[in-house]
Amino acid sequence: MSAADEKATATPEDVEVPGPRHAADDVTRPEDERAGIGTAGLYGLQHILAMYAGVVSPPIIIGGALGLGTAEQATLVTAALFVSGLGTLLQSLGIGPAGRSWIGSQLPLVQGVSFAAVGTMTAVATDATIGSPEARLATIFGAVIVAGLIGFVIAPLFASLVRFFPPVVTGTVITVIGLSLFPVALRWIRGNETITVNGARVPNPAYGSATSLVLGALTLLVTLLVARFAPGFWSRMAVLLGLVFGTVLGTALGLVNWGRVAQGPIVGFPTPFAFGVPLFSVGVIISMTIVILVIMAETTADILAVGEILKTRTDRKRIASGLRADMAATAVSPVFNGFPISAFAQNVGMVAITGIRSRHVVAAGGGILVLLGLLPVLGRVMNAIPLPVLGGAGIVLFGSVAAAGIRTLSRVEFTNSNILIVAASIGLGIVPITVPEVYEHVPEWLGHVVESGISAAAITAVVLNLAFNGRSSGAQEAAH
Repeated sequence: MSAADEKATATPEDVEVPGPRHAADDVTRPEDERAGIGTAGLYGLQHILAMYAGVVSPPIIIGGALGLGTAEQATLVTAALFVSGLGTLLQSLGIGPAGRSWIGSQLPLVQGVSFAAVGTMTAVATDATIGSPEARLATIFGAVIVAGLIGFVIAPLFASLVRFFPPVVTGTVITVIGLSLFPVALRWIRGNETITVNGARVPNPAYGSATSLVLGALTLLVTLLVARFAPGFWSRMAVLLGLVFGTVLGTALGLVNWGRVAQGPIVGFPTPFAFGVPLFSVGVIISMTIVILVIMAETTADILAVGEILKTRTDRKRIASGLRADMAATAVSPVFNGFPISAFAQNVGMVAITGIRSRHVVAAGGGILVLLGLLPVLGRVMNAIPLPVLGGAGIVLFGSVAAAGIRTLSRVEFTNSNILIVAASIGLGIVPITVPEVYEHVPEWLGHVVESGISAAAITAVVLNLAFNGRSSGAQEAAH
Protein backbone atom coordinates (compact mmCIF):
# COMPACT_ATOMS: atom_id res chain seq x y z
CA MET A 1 0.00 0.00 0.00
CA SER A 2 1.41 3.41 -0.96
CA ALA A 3 1.69 6.30 1.47
CA ALA A 4 -1.07 8.09 -0.43
CA ASP A 5 -3.37 5.08 -0.18
CA GLU A 6 -2.68 4.77 3.54
CA LYS A 7 -3.53 8.42 4.08
CA ALA A 8 -6.71 8.11 2.07
CA THR A 9 -7.94 5.16 4.10
CA ALA A 10 -6.79 6.43 7.50
CA THR A 11 -9.35 6.78 10.25
CA PRO A 12 -9.47 9.85 12.49
CA GLU A 13 -7.95 7.71 15.22
CA ASP A 14 -5.01 6.83 12.97
CA VAL A 15 -4.29 10.49 12.20
CA GLU A 16 -3.72 11.16 15.90
CA VAL A 17 -1.00 8.53 16.17
CA PRO A 18 2.61 9.76 16.04
CA GLY A 19 5.17 7.98 13.92
CA PRO A 20 5.00 5.65 10.91
CA ARG A 21 2.29 3.04 10.65
CA HIS A 22 1.45 0.00 8.59
CA ALA A 23 -1.89 -1.53 7.75
CA ALA A 24 -3.43 -3.66 10.47
CA ASP A 25 -3.55 -6.66 8.16
CA ASP A 26 -2.24 -9.68 10.07
CA VAL A 27 0.16 -10.67 7.28
CA THR A 28 1.87 -7.29 7.05
CA ARG A 29 2.52 -6.71 10.74
CA PRO A 30 6.25 -7.29 11.33
CA GLU A 31 5.64 -8.37 14.92
CA ASP A 32 3.58 -11.36 13.70
CA GLU A 33 6.59 -13.00 12.05
CA ARG A 34 7.02 -16.65 13.04
CA ALA A 35 10.20 -18.37 14.19
CA GLY A 36 11.11 -22.02 14.66
CA ILE A 37 10.91 -23.45 18.17
CA GLY A 38 14.68 -23.70 18.54
CA THR A 39 15.33 -20.23 17.15
CA ALA A 40 12.56 -18.66 19.22
CA GLY A 41 13.92 -20.39 22.33
CA LEU A 42 17.45 -19.08 21.83
CA TYR A 43 16.36 -15.52 21.04
CA GLY A 44 13.88 -15.65 23.91
CA LEU A 45 16.64 -16.79 26.28
CA GLN A 46 18.74 -13.85 25.12
CA HIS A 47 15.92 -11.51 26.10
CA ILE A 48 15.65 -13.08 29.55
CA LEU A 49 19.40 -12.95 30.21
CA ALA A 50 19.30 -9.23 29.43
CA MET A 51 16.60 -8.50 32.00
CA TYR A 52 17.14 -11.19 34.64
CA ALA A 53 19.09 -9.04 37.11
CA GLY A 54 16.49 -6.31 36.83
CA VAL A 55 13.56 -8.59 37.60
CA VAL A 56 15.10 -10.26 40.67
CA SER A 57 16.53 -7.09 42.22
CA PRO A 58 13.26 -5.55 43.54
CA PRO A 59 12.19 -8.65 45.51
CA ILE A 60 15.69 -8.92 46.99
CA ILE A 61 15.61 -5.26 48.01
CA ILE A 62 12.14 -5.52 49.55
CA GLY A 63 12.95 -8.82 51.23
CA GLY A 64 16.06 -7.26 52.76
CA ALA A 65 14.13 -4.20 53.96
CA LEU A 66 11.61 -6.52 55.63
CA GLY A 67 14.36 -8.54 57.26
CA LEU A 68 13.13 -11.79 55.72
CA GLY A 69 15.20 -14.95 55.83
CA THR A 70 16.88 -16.59 52.85
CA ALA A 71 13.96 -18.98 52.20
CA GLU A 72 11.38 -16.16 52.28
CA GLN A 73 13.47 -14.00 49.95
CA ALA A 74 13.82 -16.95 47.58
CA THR A 75 10.01 -17.20 47.57
CA LEU A 76 9.76 -13.55 46.49
CA VAL A 77 12.38 -14.04 43.76
CA THR A 78 10.75 -17.12 42.21
CA ALA A 79 7.38 -15.36 42.41
CA ALA A 80 8.83 -12.37 40.53
CA LEU A 81 10.07 -14.63 37.75
CA PHE A 82 6.76 -16.50 37.54
CA VAL A 83 4.49 -13.43 37.36
CA SER A 84 6.89 -11.67 34.97
CA GLY A 85 6.57 -14.65 32.65
CA LEU A 86 2.78 -14.61 32.85
CA GLY A 87 2.78 -10.87 32.17
CA THR A 88 5.10 -11.28 29.18
CA LEU A 89 2.88 -13.98 27.67
CA LEU A 90 -0.21 -11.81 28.17
CA GLN A 91 1.46 -8.73 26.67
CA SER A 92 3.04 -10.41 23.64
CA LEU A 93 0.31 -12.90 22.71
CA GLY A 94 -2.70 -10.92 23.92
CA ILE A 95 -6.27 -12.06 24.38
CA GLY A 96 -7.95 -12.02 21.00
CA PRO A 97 -6.93 -12.42 17.32
CA ALA A 98 -3.93 -10.64 15.82
CA GLY A 99 -4.63 -6.94 15.48
CA ARG A 100 -7.75 -7.06 17.64
CA SER A 101 -6.48 -7.95 21.11
CA TRP A 102 -8.37 -6.31 23.99
CA ILE A 103 -5.75 -7.19 26.60
CA GLY A 104 -2.15 -7.20 25.44
CA SER A 105 -0.44 -5.01 22.83
CA GLN A 106 0.79 -8.06 20.85
CA LEU A 107 4.19 -6.40 20.60
CA PRO A 108 7.61 -7.89 21.48
CA LEU A 109 7.63 -6.41 25.00
CA VAL A 110 9.07 -8.27 27.97
CA GLN A 111 7.29 -7.63 31.28
CA GLY A 112 9.01 -7.67 34.64
CA VAL A 113 8.77 -6.44 38.23
CA SER A 114 9.02 -2.65 38.09
CA PHE A 115 11.73 -0.65 39.84
CA ALA A 116 9.41 2.37 39.93
CA ALA A 117 7.55 0.99 42.95
CA VAL A 118 10.64 0.02 44.97
CA GLY A 119 10.85 3.34 46.83
CA THR A 120 7.22 3.24 48.00
CA MET A 121 7.37 -0.45 48.86
CA THR A 122 10.61 0.01 50.82
CA ALA A 123 9.03 2.81 52.83
CA VAL A 124 6.16 0.51 53.79
CA ALA A 125 8.51 -2.41 54.42
CA THR A 126 10.50 -0.36 56.97
CA ASP A 127 7.47 1.19 58.71
CA ALA A 128 7.35 -0.66 62.03
CA THR A 129 4.05 1.05 62.97
CA ILE A 130 2.24 -1.18 60.46
CA GLY A 131 3.15 -4.29 62.39
CA SER A 132 5.17 -7.42 61.71
CA PRO A 133 7.16 -7.94 58.50
CA GLU A 134 4.37 -10.20 57.26
CA ALA A 135 1.78 -7.47 57.94
CA ARG A 136 3.87 -4.90 56.06
CA LEU A 137 4.24 -7.24 53.10
CA ALA A 138 0.51 -7.99 53.15
CA THR A 139 -0.15 -4.22 53.14
CA ILE A 140 2.10 -3.83 50.10
CA PHE A 141 0.28 -6.63 48.31
CA GLY A 142 -3.13 -5.13 49.12
CA ALA A 143 -2.10 -1.73 47.74
CA VAL A 144 -0.68 -3.30 44.57
CA ILE A 145 -3.92 -5.21 43.91
CA VAL A 146 -6.13 -2.12 44.29
CA ALA A 147 -3.80 0.19 42.37
CA GLY A 148 -3.52 -2.37 39.56
CA LEU A 149 -7.29 -2.59 39.26
CA ILE A 150 -7.54 1.22 39.16
CA GLY A 151 -4.93 1.29 36.39
CA PHE A 152 -6.82 -1.37 34.46
CA VAL A 153 -10.04 0.67 34.56
CA ILE A 154 -8.43 3.96 33.49
CA ALA A 155 -6.22 2.41 30.75
CA PRO A 156 -8.37 3.71 27.84
CA LEU A 157 -8.41 7.23 29.31
CA PHE A 158 -4.66 7.15 29.85
CA ALA A 159 -4.07 5.82 26.32
CA SER A 160 -6.08 8.70 24.83
CA LEU A 161 -3.20 10.97 25.84
CA VAL A 162 -1.16 9.49 22.96
CA ARG A 163 -2.33 12.35 20.75
CA PHE A 164 -0.06 14.57 22.83
CA PHE A 165 2.99 12.49 21.81
CA PRO A 166 4.25 13.74 18.42
CA PRO A 167 7.81 12.74 17.34
CA VAL A 168 9.42 15.63 19.22
CA VAL A 169 7.90 14.24 22.43
CA THR A 170 8.31 10.51 21.75
CA GLY A 171 11.87 10.92 20.52
CA THR A 172 12.80 12.87 23.63
CA VAL A 173 11.17 10.38 26.00
CA ILE A 174 12.71 7.34 24.28
CA THR A 175 16.13 8.98 24.45
CA VAL A 176 15.71 9.60 28.17
CA ILE A 177 14.62 5.98 28.68
CA GLY A 178 17.97 4.86 27.29
CA LEU A 179 19.97 7.44 29.25
CA SER A 180 18.16 6.59 32.49
CA LEU A 181 19.23 2.96 32.17
CA PHE A 182 22.98 3.61 31.83
CA PRO A 183 23.56 3.98 35.60
CA VAL A 184 22.04 0.51 36.04
CA ALA A 185 24.61 -0.98 33.66
CA LEU A 186 27.45 0.89 35.37
CA ARG A 187 26.36 -0.32 38.80
CA TRP A 188 26.22 -3.87 37.47
CA ILE A 189 29.77 -3.53 36.14
CA ARG A 190 30.98 -2.73 39.66
CA GLY A 191 29.52 -6.02 40.88
CA ASN A 192 27.66 -6.93 44.07
CA GLU A 193 28.17 -4.63 47.04
CA THR A 194 27.72 -7.54 49.47
CA ILE A 195 28.17 -11.28 49.43
CA THR A 196 26.86 -14.08 51.64
CA VAL A 197 29.39 -15.66 54.01
CA ASN A 198 28.20 -18.31 56.48
CA GLY A 199 24.61 -17.17 55.98
CA ALA A 200 25.36 -13.48 56.63
CA ARG A 201 25.71 -10.58 54.21
CA VAL A 202 29.15 -8.95 54.33
CA PRO A 203 30.88 -6.30 52.14
CA ASN A 204 32.22 -7.71 48.90
CA PRO A 205 35.99 -7.10 48.69
CA ALA A 206 35.81 -7.37 44.87
CA TYR A 207 33.14 -4.63 44.59
CA GLY A 208 34.25 -1.99 42.08
CA SER A 209 37.58 -3.78 41.48
CA ALA A 210 39.67 -3.56 38.33
CA THR A 211 38.79 -7.21 37.65
CA SER A 212 35.08 -6.36 37.56
CA LEU A 213 35.74 -3.45 35.20
CA VAL A 214 37.85 -5.60 32.86
CA LEU A 215 35.23 -8.37 32.86
CA GLY A 216 32.49 -5.91 31.92
CA ALA A 217 34.67 -4.30 29.24
CA LEU A 218 35.60 -7.64 27.67
CA THR A 219 31.95 -8.72 27.62
CA LEU A 220 31.09 -5.49 25.82
CA LEU A 221 33.98 -5.96 23.38
CA VAL A 222 33.04 -9.57 22.51
CA THR A 223 29.39 -8.56 22.05
CA LEU A 224 30.41 -5.82 19.60
CA LEU A 225 32.86 -8.08 17.72
CA VAL A 226 30.27 -10.82 17.29
CA ALA A 227 27.64 -8.30 16.15
CA ARG A 228 30.09 -6.84 13.61
CA PHE A 229 31.85 -9.88 12.18
CA ALA A 230 29.72 -12.98 12.84
CA PRO A 231 27.42 -14.12 10.01
CA GLY A 232 23.60 -13.80 10.07
CA PHE A 233 22.15 -15.89 12.88
CA TRP A 234 25.22 -15.63 15.12
CA SER A 235 25.37 -11.88 14.72
CA ARG A 236 21.86 -11.64 16.12
CA MET A 237 22.96 -13.78 19.06
CA ALA A 238 25.72 -11.30 19.94
CA VAL A 239 24.36 -10.42 23.37
CA LEU A 240 23.84 -14.07 24.37
CA LEU A 241 27.31 -15.05 23.16
CA GLY A 242 28.81 -12.08 24.99
CA LEU A 243 27.09 -13.18 28.19
CA VAL A 244 28.31 -16.78 27.74
CA PHE A 245 31.87 -15.58 27.16
CA GLY A 246 31.75 -13.29 30.19
CA THR A 247 30.36 -16.04 32.42
CA VAL A 248 33.05 -18.51 31.32
CA LEU A 249 35.74 -15.90 31.92
CA GLY A 250 34.19 -15.01 35.27
CA THR A 251 34.26 -18.69 36.22
CA ALA A 252 37.96 -18.88 35.32
CA LEU A 253 38.61 -15.82 37.49
CA GLY A 254 36.79 -17.40 40.42
CA LEU A 255 33.89 -14.94 40.36
CA VAL A 256 31.13 -17.53 39.85
CA ASN A 257 29.91 -19.78 42.65
CA TRP A 258 28.38 -22.77 40.86
CA GLY A 259 28.13 -24.66 44.15
CA ARG A 260 25.04 -22.66 45.14
CA VAL A 261 23.15 -24.02 42.12
CA ALA A 262 22.70 -27.38 43.86
CA GLN A 263 21.40 -25.79 47.07
CA GLY A 264 17.62 -25.69 47.34
CA PRO A 265 14.63 -27.37 45.69
CA ILE A 266 14.55 -28.24 42.01
CA VAL A 267 10.79 -27.79 41.48
CA GLY A 268 8.35 -25.52 43.29
CA PHE A 269 5.00 -23.89 42.43
CA PRO A 270 4.39 -20.41 43.91
CA THR A 271 1.99 -20.77 46.85
CA PRO A 272 -0.86 -18.24 46.56
CA PHE A 273 -0.79 -15.68 49.40
CA ALA A 274 2.18 -17.44 51.02
CA PHE A 275 2.63 -14.50 53.40
CA GLY A 276 -1.02 -14.19 54.40
CA VAL A 277 -4.18 -12.46 53.22
CA PRO A 278 -3.61 -8.94 51.75
CA LEU A 279 -4.24 -5.95 54.00
CA PHE A 280 -5.62 -2.65 52.75
CA SER A 281 -4.42 0.79 53.89
CA VAL A 282 -5.91 3.87 52.22
CA GLY A 283 -2.71 5.88 52.53
CA VAL A 284 -0.53 3.15 51.03
CA ILE A 285 -3.08 2.56 48.25
CA ILE A 286 -2.98 6.25 47.30
CA SER A 287 0.83 6.22 47.20
CA MET A 288 0.85 3.03 45.14
CA THR A 289 -1.73 4.45 42.70
CA ILE A 290 0.56 7.41 42.03
CA VAL A 291 3.36 4.95 41.33
CA ILE A 292 1.06 3.00 39.00
CA LEU A 293 0.44 6.17 36.97
CA VAL A 294 4.20 6.55 36.60
CA ILE A 295 4.47 2.91 35.49
CA MET A 296 1.69 3.45 32.94
CA ALA A 297 3.55 6.46 31.54
CA GLU A 298 6.75 4.41 31.22
CA THR A 299 4.93 1.50 29.58
CA THR A 300 3.27 3.88 27.12
CA ALA A 301 6.71 5.20 26.21
CA ASP A 302 8.02 1.65 25.75
CA ILE A 303 5.08 0.73 23.50
CA LEU A 304 5.71 3.81 21.36
CA ALA A 305 9.45 3.02 21.31
CA VAL A 306 9.08 -0.55 20.11
CA GLY A 307 6.44 0.56 17.60
CA GLU A 308 8.92 3.11 16.28
CA ILE A 309 11.61 0.44 15.94
CA LEU A 310 9.28 -2.02 14.20
CA LYS A 311 7.63 0.65 12.05
CA THR A 312 4.25 -0.70 13.12
CA ARG A 313 1.06 1.01 14.21
CA THR A 314 0.67 2.00 17.86
CA ASP A 315 -2.68 3.78 18.08
CA ARG A 316 -4.50 4.53 21.31
CA LYS A 317 -6.50 1.27 21.18
CA ARG A 318 -3.29 -0.72 21.05
CA ILE A 319 -1.73 1.31 23.84
CA ALA A 320 -4.86 0.77 25.95
CA SER A 321 -4.60 -2.98 25.32
CA GLY A 322 -0.95 -2.91 26.37
CA LEU A 323 -1.75 -0.96 29.54
CA ARG A 324 -4.55 -3.39 30.39
CA ALA A 325 -2.06 -6.27 30.18
CA ASP A 326 0.34 -4.32 32.41
CA MET A 327 -2.32 -3.59 34.99
CA ALA A 328 -3.97 -7.02 34.86
CA ALA A 329 -0.60 -8.64 35.53
CA THR A 330 0.02 -6.13 38.33
CA ALA A 331 -3.33 -6.83 40.01
CA VAL A 332 -2.82 -10.61 39.83
CA SER A 333 0.86 -10.52 40.79
CA PRO A 334 0.34 -10.32 44.61
CA VAL A 335 -1.77 -13.48 44.50
CA PHE A 336 1.49 -15.30 43.70
CA ASN A 337 3.55 -13.05 46.05
CA GLY A 338 4.73 -10.70 43.30
CA PHE A 339 4.98 -6.93 42.88
CA PRO A 340 3.90 -4.38 40.18
CA ILE A 341 4.66 -5.39 36.60
CA SER A 342 5.79 -3.14 33.74
CA ALA A 343 7.46 -3.33 30.32
CA PHE A 344 11.26 -3.55 30.43
CA ALA A 345 13.00 -0.90 28.35
CA GLN A 346 16.25 -2.90 28.06
CA ASN A 347 14.40 -5.45 25.97
CA VAL A 348 13.26 -2.71 23.62
CA GLY A 349 16.99 -2.23 23.06
CA MET A 350 17.34 -5.95 22.38
CA VAL A 351 14.74 -5.70 19.60
CA ALA A 352 16.65 -2.77 18.10
CA ILE A 353 20.01 -4.57 18.23
CA THR A 354 18.97 -7.97 16.92
CA GLY A 355 16.38 -6.88 14.39
CA ILE A 356 14.23 -9.81 15.62
CA ARG A 357 10.76 -8.32 15.48
CA SER A 358 8.61 -11.34 16.29
CA ARG A 359 6.43 -11.15 19.39
CA HIS A 360 6.47 -14.95 19.43
CA VAL A 361 10.17 -14.84 20.30
CA VAL A 362 9.36 -12.69 23.32
CA ALA A 363 6.52 -15.08 24.19
CA ALA A 364 9.12 -17.87 24.23
CA GLY A 365 11.09 -15.73 26.66
CA GLY A 366 7.96 -15.41 28.78
CA GLY A 367 7.69 -19.19 28.83
CA ILE A 368 11.29 -19.39 30.05
CA LEU A 369 10.47 -16.96 32.87
CA VAL A 370 7.54 -19.12 33.92
CA LEU A 371 9.82 -22.16 33.96
CA LEU A 372 12.34 -20.26 36.06
CA GLY A 373 9.55 -19.55 38.53
CA LEU A 374 8.53 -23.21 38.60
CA LEU A 375 12.09 -24.60 38.56
CA PRO A 376 14.12 -22.68 41.15
CA VAL A 377 17.23 -24.61 40.13
CA LEU A 378 17.18 -22.87 36.74
CA GLY A 379 16.83 -19.53 38.50
CA ARG A 380 19.96 -20.32 40.51
CA VAL A 381 21.85 -21.08 37.28
CA MET A 382 20.81 -17.71 35.85
CA ASN A 383 21.70 -16.01 39.10
CA ALA A 384 25.26 -17.29 38.78
CA ILE A 385 25.98 -14.89 35.90
CA PRO A 386 28.32 -12.19 37.30
CA LEU A 387 26.82 -8.70 37.43
CA PRO A 388 29.82 -7.14 35.60
CA VAL A 389 29.01 -9.41 32.65
CA LEU A 390 25.40 -8.18 32.59
CA GLY A 391 26.65 -4.60 32.87
CA GLY A 392 28.92 -4.95 29.84
CA ALA A 393 26.04 -6.22 27.72
CA GLY A 394 23.74 -3.60 29.25
CA ILE A 395 25.76 -0.74 27.80
CA VAL A 396 24.89 -1.93 24.29
CA LEU A 397 21.26 -2.68 25.12
CA PHE A 398 20.54 0.59 26.89
CA GLY A 399 22.46 2.63 24.34
CA SER A 400 20.32 1.12 21.60
CA VAL A 401 17.20 2.52 23.28
CA ALA A 402 18.73 6.00 23.36
CA ALA A 403 19.77 5.60 19.71
CA ALA A 404 16.16 4.74 18.78
CA GLY A 405 15.06 7.99 20.39
CA ILE A 406 17.68 9.96 18.50
CA ARG A 407 16.51 8.35 15.28
CA THR A 408 12.96 9.50 16.03
CA LEU A 409 14.20 13.02 16.73
CA SER A 410 15.97 13.02 13.36
CA ARG A 411 12.50 13.32 11.74
CA VAL A 412 11.73 16.47 13.72
CA GLU A 413 12.20 19.93 12.22
CA PHE A 414 14.42 21.62 14.79
CA THR A 415 12.87 25.02 15.06
CA ASN A 416 13.79 27.18 18.06
CA SER A 417 10.69 25.90 19.85
CA ASN A 418 11.54 22.23 19.29
CA ILE A 419 15.13 22.80 20.37
CA LEU A 420 13.86 24.25 23.65
CA ILE A 421 11.41 21.36 24.12
CA VAL A 422 14.12 18.73 23.66
CA ALA A 423 16.72 20.61 25.70
CA ALA A 424 14.49 21.26 28.72
CA SER A 425 12.90 17.81 28.69
CA ILE A 426 16.16 15.87 28.45
CA GLY A 427 17.70 18.21 31.03
CA LEU A 428 14.97 17.55 33.59
CA GLY A 429 14.87 13.88 32.62
CA ILE A 430 18.50 13.27 33.57
CA VAL A 431 18.32 15.13 36.90
CA PRO A 432 17.28 11.98 38.82
CA ILE A 433 20.09 10.13 37.06
CA THR A 434 22.89 12.60 37.79
CA VAL A 435 21.90 14.52 40.94
CA PRO A 436 18.94 12.72 42.56
CA GLU A 437 19.37 14.59 45.86
CA VAL A 438 17.93 17.70 44.16
CA TYR A 439 14.48 16.31 44.94
CA GLU A 440 15.32 15.24 48.48
CA HIS A 441 12.86 17.66 50.11
CA VAL A 442 9.95 17.66 47.65
CA PRO A 443 6.57 16.28 48.84
CA GLU A 444 6.29 12.52 48.61
CA TRP A 445 3.51 12.57 45.99
CA LEU A 446 5.61 14.85 43.75
CA GLY A 447 8.71 12.78 44.37
CA HIS A 448 7.06 9.73 42.80
CA VAL A 449 6.77 11.71 39.56
CA VAL A 450 9.96 13.77 39.34
CA GLU A 451 12.25 11.06 40.69
CA SER A 452 11.47 9.04 37.56
CA GLY A 453 13.46 10.67 34.77
CA ILE A 454 11.13 9.12 32.21
CA SER A 455 8.01 10.62 33.77
CA ALA A 456 9.67 14.00 34.30
CA ALA A 457 10.81 14.12 30.68
CA ALA A 458 7.42 12.99 29.35
CA ILE A 459 5.44 15.56 31.34
CA THR A 460 7.86 18.37 30.46
CA ALA A 461 7.90 17.49 26.76
CA VAL A 462 4.10 17.23 26.50
CA VAL A 463 3.49 20.52 28.35
CA LEU A 464 6.15 22.44 26.40
CA ASN A 465 4.96 21.01 23.08
CA LEU A 466 1.44 22.22 23.83
CA ALA A 467 2.78 25.61 24.89
CA PHE A 468 5.05 26.13 21.88
CA ASN A 469 3.45 24.12 19.08
CA GLY A 470 -0.20 23.83 20.08
CA ARG A 471 -2.50 20.81 20.31
CA SER A 472 -2.59 20.12 16.59
CA SER A 473 1.14 19.56 16.19
CA GLY A 474 0.92 15.85 16.97
CA ALA A 475 -1.49 15.12 14.15
CA GLN A 476 0.40 17.33 11.71
CA GLU A 477 3.73 15.67 12.41
CA ALA A 478 2.19 12.22 12.31
CA ALA A 479 0.60 12.92 8.96
CA HIS A 480 3.90 14.24 7.72
